[in-house]
Amino acid sequence: MDINDFYYKEGEQPLDRLVTDGGFCGIFRTIGIIGDSLSSGEFESFEEGITGWHDFYDYSWGQYIAREAGCKVYNFTRGGMTAKEFIESYHAQCKAFAYENLCQAYIIALGVNDLNQKLPAGDAESAWKDGLIADEPTILAYYAGIIKNIKRKQPDAKIFIMTIPNDTTVTDEERLKKRSHYNEQLRKFAELCENTYIIDLEKYAPEYDKKFKETFFLGHMTATGYMLTAKMVMSYIDYIIRKYPKDFSQVGFIGTPYSYNK
Repeated sequence: MDINDFYYKEGEQPLDRLVTDGGFCGIFRTIGIIGDSLSSGEFESFEEGITGWHDFYDYSWGQYIAREAGCKVYNFTRGGMTAKEFIESYHAQCKAFAYENLCQAYIIALGVNDLNQKLPAGDAESAWKDGLIADEPTILAYYAGIIKNIKRKQPDAKIFIMTIPNDTTVTDEERLKKRSHYNEQLRKFAELCENTYIIDLEKYAPEYDKKFKETFFLGHMTATGYMLTAKMVMSYIDYIIRKYPKDFSQVGFIGTPYSYNK
């Protein structure tokens, strides 16, 4: 074996290599996914002129990660989910913050549905400072509320924030502008919050262009699309762990009263 394969290489980019066995993503024994339809393995049906949307969690990229990396993954997800709905009601329904469901790591993949609402996006610094008590709640304020709830319940958990991918089939300038602003503010969350990292699919994932959509989408993603997403997420987390090994040296103690403070 070549031990250098397990070290971060100077100049390496997040998705320069795809892991085939979960990589170091497998150090997490429990992972919670907070997301919408594209995190729920949602398939879109069309029969006799009627469109249907169906969450098939076993096909979600989170469950592909569970099978490949050998960890337990919780789908705190549902089609149509927004940060606002998650904070106001859904977290209680899915018991995301219940003691028995607390995880060592969380991946938050929200934003597509949020940006279709009339609620303003806001900015990360104000959202982190004010949260839900701000005079004017914003998408990012609700998003900050999710992170704060995780940190209150599981202070040492590692949190991975996912940007919205670069879908080049979208041409509406206003939507592109909103997506760009939102993703930039998510990057700021990763800078503001301890133990929080960015999975920047907008910058480093393949473009979701016409060929990509024809190959991996059928309304929502196909099974191959969700599997590909799992491979990208695992590989990105593996990259982060190799780049910042000291940050992850005590993952085994997350959720326990123990630590190594020598």
